[in-house]
Amino acid sequence: MKKKSLSKREEQILLLLKKFGFLGSIRNTNKVLNRLSSYLNSFRDGYQSIFYLSKEGKLYLDCEKVRKKSGNIQHTIMRNDIWLYYGCPHDWRSEIKVSDQKTNVIVDAMFTKNLRYHFLEADHLQSMMENRTKIKRYKNLCTNGSLAQTLNHFLQLYG
Repeated sequence: MKKKSLSKREEQILLLLKKFGFLGSIRNTNKVLNRLSSYLNSFRDGYQSIFYLSKEGKLYLDCEKVRKKSGNIQHTIMRNDIWLYYGCPHDWRSEIKVSDQKTNVIVDAMFTKNLRYHFLEADHLQSMMENRTKIKRYKNLCTNGSLAQTLNHFLQLYG
């Protein structure tokens, strides 16, 4: 496939979709998204347009990740909105498995800010009981020292 020449801004939007999977439309980007339509698929969710990479967009960026319309999209968009809120941390990683031999946690996102690690949980549909269970797993990983050893960073528990 011959690559069409894209502007730096257009390519950055495609790269964001490669990294985060789904993006909600914003007025200022609609014009650019329209020009990128051959690289994108979209659908409506309520009043929001959701964009993700099409086959051509994945080929352009050498992206192998397959995105499908599912019930997890609002969770992904919420996580992406939080990434923006925190100033687009350069070391942001999504869906990271943190574990020792006994305890496993899938972290929605992990990043550093002000020389501290932050673990993000963006569970808008999860029950409080499930959240408490997950917090206990985090606490176990922290108190047994495996997180500090893995991250090479001393962790403090708050709350």
